[in-house]
Amino acid sequence: MIAAPSSGSGKTLATCGILQALVNRGLKTASFKCGPDYIDPMFHSRIIGAKSKNLDAFFLGENDLRYIFSRSAEGYDISVVEGVMGFYDGIRVDSSEASSYDVSMKTDTPAILLIDSRGASLSVLPVIKGFLEYRKNNIKGVIFNRMSEKVFRTIAPEAEKLGVKAIGYVPKVSDLVLESRHLGLVLPGEIENLKGKLNRLAEILEKTLDIDALMKIAGDAPDISGEPPEIPAAGGKVRIGLADDDAFCFIYEDNVDILRRMGAEIVRFSPLKDGRLPDVDGIILPGGYPELHAKELEDNVSMREDIRSRLDAGMPCMAECGGFMYLHTMMTDREGMTYRMCDVIKGDSKNMKKLTRFGYATFRSKSGGIWCKGHEFHYWDSDNCGSDWKAEKPSGLGYECIHDDGRIIAGFPHMYYYSNPGIAAEFIGRCLRFRGNFGRAA
Repeated sequence: MIAAPSSGSGKTLATCGILQALVNRGLKTASFKCGPDYIDPMFHSRIIGAKSKNLDAFFLGENDLRYIFSRSAEGYDISVVEGVMGFYDGIRVDSSEASSYDVSMKTDTPAILLIDSRGASLSVLPVIKGFLEYRKNNIKGVIFNRMSEKVFRTIAPEAEKLGVKAIGYVPKVSDLVLESRHLGLVLPGEIENLKGKLNRLAEILEKTLDIDALMKIAGDAPDISGEPPEIPAAGGKVRIGLADDDAFCFIYEDNVDILRRMGAEIVRFSPLKDGRLPDVDGIILPGGYPELHAKELEDNVSMREDIRSRLDAGMPCMAECGGFMYLHTMMTDREGMTYRMCDVIKGDSKNMKKLTRFGYATFRSKSGGIWCKGHEFHYWDSDNCGSDWKAEKPSGLGYECIHDDGRIIAGFPHMYYYSNPGIAAEFIGRCLRFRGNFGRAA
């Protein structure tokens, strides 16, 4: 695991450079991201050529966390996990629950502490000492970000006296810094010549990091396994349309996996480019950045009208955050321009220019039976967020959210299906009933 004392330390850049170096060495490499973030795994996936997975200790108990990790890492030579926020920072300011530390301990993953050393030299040593001594941990090494070779040669022996391996340093690489947007980094496709930049970074890190030492630390990690969670029977085969393009790209690959394990065929489509929905029994509209593509979404009238007519006819739909915004009557983009959307949810979604709701919660249907863990993180808000479910945050605070009329489940929360596989079974059940009553032939 590449972890750090705080956000903004350079974890994603360092992780991507290390991943690229390992891939360039010919190693079959798996990658993971601590926490609920969607964007960092997209960068990982561009490098390793396979989907990166999330490891979240709020969404999953210890056994299921270990199961997801071991199942996803099986058959790979090495796994790299990118941490989240500060190493010990958890779901509350006074808790390490669901932190990088928590994931590291529950999965027996050795951690490498990445310290942003800009403007510091000797002062990095008490930082290391404090992190090592704060509580029992799996920190095995340290990397110094934005440090010169000269300073590293002096500091490294002192760091190793504290009981960690000084893996190396990342020099200042201003031309390789990853840009940010309000939800985190910009998307990989928006960065010109990303692959070339990451290869250049990998070449630098081969010279400044002891990659062999990283591989040795990873190789010394204990074996990991977990019992498979119980997956309820769905009761039949369905075809589910999944929106997947530049506007709608925030989907947990584990959500897709569990739907497939229940017998669903996933059919990907693009609300930006396709004229109509594919032949499916239900649709999933994930989050993303629809506000960046509002004009193109409005201009694709045939898709908007097809979605509205199919949902009006009873087709089930799961819509989250950006997908929820797309179902609205209107949506406002970053410049304040308003565009027509699908008009399924009567209301407007607008830029509030600040985080509206943020963090983990458990979401439960007020009618009973359906629940799922997830999170919210959005700058846009709606004048019609729904009130059919109740959110309960780890602090105990709660609020109403989500539209659920027995067919459509739509709201800002992002849900992680493995936290309660029953949510996926419920959606497939709705798709089966629709197919039997109104949908395509079985």
